[in-house]
Amino acid sequence: MDLTVGPNFFFWPAETVRTFYRDLATTPVARVVLGELVCSKRLPFWQGEIPGAVETLLAAGKEVAVTSLALITLKRERKLTADLAAMGLPVEVNDLSALAHVPQGQPFWVGPLVNVYNEGTLRWLIRRGATRVCLPPELTLASIAVLARVGREEGVPVEVWGHGRLPLAISGRCYHARLHDRMKDSCQFVCGEDLDGRDVETLDGQPFLAVNGVQTLSQSTASMAHRVEALAEAGVAGLRLSPQSQGFGQVCNGYADRLSGRIAAPALEALLRPLVPGQRLSDGFPTGAAGAEWSGAAAG
Repeated sequence: MDLTVGPNFFFWPAETVRTFYRDLATTPVARVVLGELVCSKRLPFWQGEIPGAVETLLAAGKEVAVTSLALITLKRERKLTADLAAMGLPVEVNDLSALAHVPQGQPFWVGPLVNVYNEGTLRWLIRRGATRVCLPPELTLASIAVLARVGREEGVPVEVWGHGRLPLAISGRCYHARLHDRMKDSCQFVCGEDLDGRDVETLDGQPFLAVNGVQTLSQSTASMAHRVEALAEAGVAGLRLSPQSQGFGQVCNGYADRLSGRIAAPALEALLRPLVPGQRLSDGFPTGAAGAEWSGAAAG
């Protein structure tokens, strides 16, 4: 297995974005997906960093793709999506309506926000031109094995969510703005105040979810640190790492060491826990248990 870095979900200053991708170029990841996935209103603040990031990553030998939005609703968003196909890079589709703007015969990737739950869907996407597929993070190990087998039969790598707050939902409404008593149209980009999303608790104070603009995320950080051998046995081609604001280079290096066998699962867990928001890890979905559960040493 190798490593893919997915698009950054969060709203960071342009200078932070520039530094992030410059540093990412030095890490042992095989490929990077960049672009705006969550909210098109954010894009003008940092889109000028994209060409430089692409150039830096390609020069470092990384594969690079650009993501579609997760929810394409406006005319200008359709125009933005059509422009992606003209960039000369693979487009990672995270909303199936983006396929209307990807010419027949042009290869594309499929991101984890597309519901690839069965063999028929996966084969259809491959026939349409998909050359790489990241499965939704909520699948069980048994389902992952079936889909990875189909990918091998078709010659298309199948990867799974390896690290990061899980993308659970996308909405036309901005709950992040609502938490600050603001309307979506006058949000004043309050999501930029929470570099890894804002935690949401239940009424009795239990950690529950995180919000990031119009996106709902898991409160815990999903990690396949203890699932590497099982995923490799299932035929998975790669792990996807989702950007976070703190120590992401260490995260990438840690997973690379784990895949190569230089460190074991407990060592990677010890590395990750102080770096992730709230220091909470989870890996329940592959076993069919609640997604927020953490197997810890029991899975090693």
